[in-house]
Amino acid sequence: MRSALLAAVALIGAAPLANAAPQIRGHYVEARSCDVYTGPCFANAEMGLAGREAVMAWKVEQGGWNGVDLKGLSVAVVVKAERGLGTDGVFPAEPGKIDSVVLVDDTATSEQESALLSFVKNTAAKYTENVTNVVKTPIEFDVDHYTCVAKFSAKDAASIETRKLDGHDCVCSNEMVYYKPLNESQSVKPAYTLVQSFQGKGLDGTWKLNSTRSAFVATFRN
Repeated sequence: MRSALLAAVALIGAAPLANAAPQIRGHYVEARSCDVYTGPCFANAEMGLAGREAVMAWKVEQGGWNGVDLKGLSVAVVVKAERGLGTDGVFPAEPGKIDSVVLVDDTATSEQESALLSFVKNTAAKYTENVTNVVKTPIEFDVDHYTCVAKFSAKDAASIETRKLDGHDCVCSNEMVYYKPLNESQSVKPAYTLVQSFQGKGLDGTWKLNSTRSAFVATFRN
């Protein structure tokens, strides 16, 4: 009995603390090629058809990855799937093959670049199984979570610009956050996308979408 108790105590002592500080935290913005804040009738009509593309961006506010400090650096993943990426949380999406391009902050050292790539491959594992291109590029990323104003720009490769949703954005009076963010995040707010674009290489096409209800502004911690 005594040996079993000692073993149990040892296991408890070895377990990680539930409230241990996150390894990395910061800002997250996502924009899709379908409305994420929408009425079910609209969403059901386009399920599996629209929403094949997305731009996801992270900015590290504090911490690092694999022991490498990443404070102040940004990274983005741009994806294009065979079918829609959207899921309402009940019916899982079956997007088929997903190609992705990773955009890495050009101020990152080679060690930081490797850490950022490892971070997104871990955080967005489903969307980075087939990375077709990795590009180091100047990245500008500013977020105001209160107003949901976000501006992400990876030079000529990709961009997201958002604002807060308001009453004028209501179309059918039955809108809801129909789709969930593609990645785990906190303090999530749907936002209005003024512009979302990808003009880079590696995804067999480019796109630019304006004036949609297709974004999330959030935070992340891991």
